[in-house]
Amino acid sequence: MAILIGIIVAVVIMGGAVALIIAGLQANRAQVEGDPLMERLAEATQRGDVVSSIEQIEMQQPFNQRVLVPFLRRVGELSTTFTPQKLLEDTSRKLELAGNPGRVDAATFLASRIVVAGVFGGLLLLVSILSPNKWALGQTILVVGIFTILGFFFPQLWLQSRINARQHEIRKAMPDALDLLTICVEAGLGFEAAMSKVSEKWQNELSVALLRALREIQLGKTRRDALRDMADRIGIGEMTSFVAAVIQSEILGVSMAKVLRIQSDQMRVKRRQRAEEEAHKAPVKMIIPLALLIFPSIFIILLTPAGIQISRSLGSIR
Repeated sequence: MAILIGIIVAVVIMGGAVALIIAGLQANRAQVEGDPLMERLAEATQRGDVVSSIEQIEMQQPFNQRVLVPFLRRVGELSTTFTPQKLLEDTSRKLELAGNPGRVDAATFLASRIVVAGVFGGLLLLVSILSPNKWALGQTILVVGIFTILGFFFPQLWLQSRINARQHEIRKAMPDALDLLTICVEAGLGFEAAMSKVSEKWQNELSVALLRALREIQLGKTRRDALRDMADRIGIGEMTSFVAAVIQSEILGVSMAKVLRIQSDQMRVKRRQRAEEEAHKAPVKMIIPLALLIFPSIFIILLTPAGIQISRSLGSIR
């Protein structure tokens, strides 16, 4: 009976955690895209469908939108009250650096850490219950506690990996983007038009960042502030120096094409230097797999025949 209760509790914990994660993503996507009910009403109107009531459209939505999203939104509002403002600001900053994957806000991301910790802990609890070999109480507490802690820090590690991947992609794309900017400006286009051409040419994180800055400029923000905000959202030194050079050329009246050409050359030099640095790190990184995986295999292949012959010779002497 106790085993059955434990299985039910573990399944409920994992199922609820997964449901909350899915609902959180759906809720934030709904906040970004607009009211889903009004969108479905507009779609039904365009198709010419006859809708008797708003409730009919609402019942056509998935279960997540009808039940889980409002519940999770309310939970997020309550959790924000007890979360330190500094932690929310730091998390929002990291989400911006990562490109805001999943369109989640800081409160939902912090809540997901608790949910994932519950999933990891519940999964190990289920394994311990269903294991044919009965786990000791101390062993169960230790293993479940360790995996719960790992689950709590797993979203933070995932977010940091997304930040590093995004920054690496932007660093890799910057020299080519600056070349295209330089060509467009030298051809007679303005800086905003050149940014639009770059955002149309590629589909990567840099083009998305440039397109967002361009939209901010079109909505009334000054070019200086929009570029500075873009550099803050990316968080790499190359973009910060590029934005500073563009702003300085605008203030001093220096030729924009000349500044862009110099920045493009510097970006290519930095990219070559980073490639050389990674190449110099490769031998050091190869030591561990060589010592643990390749060398033992070579020793086994080379020394096994000799060992067999030595053992046979010693046996014949006896």
